[in-house]
Amino acid sequence: MAHRSIIKDIENKKFEKIYFLHGEEGFFIDEITKALVDHVLEEHERDFNQAIMYGKDSEVLNIVSECKGYPMMAERKLVILKEAQDLKDFDLLESYFENPSDRTVFVINYKNKTFDTRKKIAKTATKNGVMFKSDKVKDYQLPDWITNYVKTVGYTITSKASILLSEFLGSDLSKITNELDKLFLLLEKGTAINDIHIEENIGISKDYNPFELINAIAVRDVPKAFNIANYFDHNPKAGDMMVVIPSAFNFFSKLMRIHFLPQKNKEAVAVALKIHPFVASQHINATKVYNPKKIAANIAILHEYDLKAKGMGNSSFSQGDLMREMIYRLLH
Repeated sequence: MAHRSIIKDIENKKFEKIYFLHGEEGFFIDEITKALVDHVLEEHERDFNQAIMYGKDSEVLNIVSECKGYPMMAERKLVILKEAQDLKDFDLLESYFENPSDRTVFVINYKNKTFDTRKKIAKTATKNGVMFKSDKVKDYQLPDWITNYVKTVGYTITSKASILLSEFLGSDLSKITNELDKLFLLLEKGTAINDIHIEENIGISKDYNPFELINAIAVRDVPKAFNIANYFDHNPKAGDMMVVIPSAFNFFSKLMRIHFLPQKNKEAVAVALKIHPFVASQHINATKVYNPKKIAANIAILHEYDLKAKGMGNSSFSQGDLMREMIYRLLH
C-alpha cells in the first residue's frame, strides 16, 4: 500500500491496530506517523492516551504493557515506538502482534534499514495491521517525485525547476520538502513554480549551479562554463569540486551508453538510462558533440582531478584553479 493511501485512510479515521513502518527512507515513515498523531486522538486526549517510547531505552515487556493498557476518557490509545531498530529482543513483540488490543493504535518506526519480511513476526503484523516498506526514491525519480509532491499541495512546477532542486538538494526528501514548504508560504496557491522562484526564495542560483555547468559542458559553451567556474571559485557553497566531478562523471557515462543504444529517441533513452525525458533530450544532443573516444578521455580526466581535489598529486593549485583547468581539458 502506498504511503498516500495509508494517510488517506488515517485522515478518514480508518485506523489499524498495528502500523509497522520500516525501510531506508525516513521521510515516508515520519509522514505516516505525523498523520496518526494528528488524527488518532483529539488534542485534549493526548496527555493521558499518547505514549512515545524509544527502542534503545525500552524493554518489550514495558511496551506491551503500555499497548494493553486501557485508554482514559478516550476511545483509543496511541503508542509510538521510535528507533525500533535499536530495541533488544524485538522479535518478542510477536506475541502482542498475534493478539493486539482493539483499543490501541501501535506504531513502530523501524528506520534506516529494511526488516526481513520473511520472518513470522512480519507476517503476523501484516495479518493484524499494516506493514509498510519505505524505500528511497531513486535519483532519476526525484524530479517526478518533486512534481507530484508540489501538485498535492496545490501548485505546479516546471521540469527545469524540479531538476534544479533534485540536483542541488540531492535525495534528502525532508530537506527538499522543507525548502518547498517555505516556498509555499510565499507563493499563492496555483502558482507555477519556476527556476526564478527557486533562485529568489530558496537561494539556488538558476544560472550558477552544477546542473547549469553540466549543461554548458554538454554544448561546449566555453564562456558560460568558465563564468560558472569563476562563480564557484568566489562562492564555494554553490558548486564544490566533489559535487561537480560525480555529476560530470554521470553525464559522460550516460553519453557513452547512448552511443551504443540500439534506439536513440528521447523515450527509449529515458527508459534505458532511467532519466527524465527532458534530460534525455539534452543528452542525445550532447552525443553529437562528444564521440566515444573523447568521452573515454574525459572520464579519465575526471578520475585524475578527483584525486587532485582530494590532495593527491596536487600541492599548490586552489580548488578554483583545479576547476578551471579540468573544465578546459574536458572541453578541448
